[in-house]
Amino acid sequence: MNRPLKVKGLRVAQRILAVLAIAALAGCAAVGPNYIPPQTLVSTTWNTPLQGGITVSTDPRNLAAWWTSLNEPELSRLVDRAVAGNLDLKKASARVREARARRGLSKAGLYPTLDASGSATRSRGSADTGPTATTDLFSAGLDASWEIDLFGGVRRSVEAADADLQAAGEDLHDTLVSLLAEVGLNYVDLRTAQARLSVTETSLKSLEETQSLAKWRSQAGLGDELAVEQARYNLESARSQIPTLLTAIAEAQNRLAVLLGETPGAVHAELSKPEPLPSLPPEVAIGVPADLLRQRPDVRRAERQFAAQTARIGVAQAELYPKLKLSGAIGLQALTFNGLFNAANATSSGSSLLSWRVFDAGAIRKNIEVQSALQEQSLIAYESAVLGAQEEAENVIMAYAQEQRRRQSLAEAVRSAQAAAELAGIKYRAGLIDFTTVLEAERSLLSFRDQLAQSDGAIVTNLVKLYKALGGGWTALAPGEKEMAANGAKP
Repeated sequence: MNRPLKVKGLRVAQRILAVLAIAALAGCAAVGPNYIPPQTLVSTTWNTPLQGGITVSTDPRNLAAWWTSLNEPELSRLVDRAVAGNLDLKKASARVREARARRGLSKAGLYPTLDASGSATRSRGSADTGPTATTDLFSAGLDASWEIDLFGGVRRSVEAADADLQAAGEDLHDTLVSLLAEVGLNYVDLRTAQARLSVTETSLKSLEETQSLAKWRSQAGLGDELAVEQARYNLESARSQIPTLLTAIAEAQNRLAVLLGETPGAVHAELSKPEPLPSLPPEVAIGVPADLLRQRPDVRRAERQFAAQTARIGVAQAELYPKLKLSGAIGLQALTFNGLFNAANATSSGSSLLSWRVFDAGAIRKNIEVQSALQEQSLIAYESAVLGAQEEAENVIMAYAQEQRRRQSLAEAVRSAQAAAELAGIKYRAGLIDFTTVLEAERSLLSFRDQLAQSDGAIVTNLVKLYKALGGGWTALAPGEKEMAANGAKP
């Protein structure tokens, strides 16, 4: 009768300890500051006047798949291949999986641990020290331990891990925004270089005709050798631009291949044929500056990093307080293996341990200061990200509109230079002007045509940069990437 009473008493004691632990866990609030999102004042209007077809719209779908607004199927295909194969995007995806696993690791600290063990021992004494009989001992059991999160240190670590996971998801989004912009920018660079090459090659034909004319007039005694040499250096000066443009074309093609996760040269064949630059949409709808806080992944990531660091202060502060650890074990011990199946051979034990660090030379408090300073730094980083986002967007809005004005002036300059070159040629053949005027007119025409081609590319480049500055593109992920990013942003 005595043993059942002891076992029953032990079970009652264990239940009482468990109830007390749960009550303590529920009653103690986590130490450390509760997270309060930073209050950042952002203007409701843009400082830069909206021109060049830019309008305000709060619909985020206008930025979701911005590359489709350029009406360029080849660019859309490159974007799809980049999302599927880019190595930086895969690395960012792996970081999301890492953060998710770390969150699970932190959350495991909220629960008890359970270990199973079993052993079989055979011993035999010596003739000089005792009986020589052989003794067997078999045992099996379960050991459980649980450190109660009295003051929320583990809960704060889980809170920090949640924010880290969300920050990793925003890092994935930011990588995607940069990737899509890089694909667009390099595609525009490629088409711009091809357009400039076409301008140069077309001008070479005209310059070759001018040189032939200078030679004929010299041979006919109507001109001199000076005009021939001037025509030659004008021709060779234009021809010298070709190697530079071919290099630019190859570099853009190689960069696009790497962005797609392929080897350099993989897209040369499909992108070797010159194509016009993507067309501009008639209207570019953007949000208000406050939308940058919701749309730009780098700003969202900085805010989540600030939240994670706020929680880590609580993790550090929890070390100032006592720790309560409960442990218990149940098992069986017998002299024979079959005896392990006899309930009479059961054993059990339970204990509780309260520990409190009373001296550490101020290490815990210094760590709290460290985490508080890191929180301050993360807040400053968030505010800096907000300011940087506004600056980038304002600058690109201005650049996009002003480049369109510049392009209009260059188009007028090309028309006038074309007319001047034709008139100069006619007057030179008639002997009314010297050859220097012809050279200057042709040189100006080539220069203005080249600048116009560059301006056409710059307008599209600035549009791509505008979409990037507004954080466009990450909401239009492929299905697999979208699911993973959603899991990263909302674990």
